[in-house]
Amino acid sequence: MKAEVVIIGAGVVGAHAAFQLAERGVTGVLVDPGPPGGEQAASYGNAAWLSSHSVLPPASPGVWRQVPGWLADPMGPLRIRPGHLPRAAGWLWRYLASASTEEKLRKTAAALRTLLAAAPQRHAEVAGRAGLPDLIDANSGLMHVYPDRSGFEAEALAWRIRSELGIVHEEIEGAELAQRQPDLAPGYRFGIFVPEAGQCLNPGAYCAGLIAHSIARGWRHVAARATGFHEKAGRLVAVRTTQGDIACDAAVIASGARSAALARQSGDRVPLEAERGYHVMVEGGGNLPGPRSSIMVGDRKVVISRLENGIRVAGQVEIADVDAAPDWRRAEILRKHLAEVFPGLDVGEARVWLGSRPSTPDGLPVIGQARLGGVIHAFGHGHVGLVGSARTGELVAQLVTGEAPGIDLAPFAAARFA
Repeated sequence: MKAEVVIIGAGVVGAHAAFQLAERGVTGVLVDPGPPGGEQAASYGNAAWLSSHSVLPPASPGVWRQVPGWLADPMGPLRIRPGHLPRAAGWLWRYLASASTEEKLRKTAAALRTLLAAAPQRHAEVAGRAGLPDLIDANSGLMHVYPDRSGFEAEALAWRIRSELGIVHEEIEGAELAQRQPDLAPGYRFGIFVPEAGQCLNPGAYCAGLIAHSIARGWRHVAARATGFHEKAGRLVAVRTTQGDIACDAAVIASGARSAALARQSGDRVPLEAERGYHVMVEGGGNLPGPRSSIMVGDRKVVISRLENGIRVAGQVEIADVDAAPDWRRAEILRKHLAEVFPGLDVGEARVWLGSRPSTPDGLPVIGQARLGGVIHAFGHGHVGLVGSARTGELVAQLVTGEAPGIDLAPFAAARFA
């Protein structure tokens, strides 16, 4: 049976693409070897932020000076597996070069803002239509905390660029911060609150619920791995999978950190790295000590969130092969951070997890038509996969159905890497 659309990848981007297509009456097949919303996907274990203000790439001017110190610090936020360094060297060079000037930062931020603006409201609308309203809090706001004002001032350029793009932030100090975050360690005395941002209360359940909604409207999930494409006269006619070929009119590459090989087969070479991240989860109810609203801890580069099933700390960047064995020492660093930031929380029975962010060197995802007709890219979101997924899903549906995309896709084109 021929499918109208094959979406390769059942993570949160693929889930939103299927949802938007189903809402337009288009049916198809989701191809993914794992269960929707399962722990194998980066979508399951992210920081759960709907951070519409996350418009800056991970790198910044002068960050190269900090990299050696991060790598030498056992508690540092960055690690590169030695055996992977030769393969990653080109990506790392482009990563540093992409944010080497303020002009480059502003250009990236302006593009990302078009993708992320009003994201919490978009997610709330989708969740309501899919019968999942309790999983999205579009009004929670998000907080950044620092030991003192100097930590915030060290990031002044980033906050200035956000302000230029219309992102409002509020300063919180001393007693007010303690009142808003009563369980926070007293060493944190300065905070920034971003009212427009929001939160997902259970990313895995959200992803699974969106896909279940699409399946109820005629979509299918095939537990297989996509391996390539069949084409005829320069246009897609089928997706090859480990369970056989699926004839189709269109295909969407949304397979996260494994997308580069498929993109190459569609005619586009994209430098993509598995920017692996860990989380530690203390399971329990709402009485657990922890953040009242989710926080980014500025001096530790971790995010701590209160979810519907407990407290999660997420962070760390490990550049390594997507299939490399976990280094659970990175999770133990997160556990230590969590215990020190919220000293009243018992972290002894915490669960640990590892996932791979699909990251491009310039911090922008790849969204748009591939060189091979009928194939659409929707991957490479790095640190903004969850927050950017709602708009990305809508853009994919617009491209599939021939509608005009809601934003300019030129900054996200794969051709920028040609």
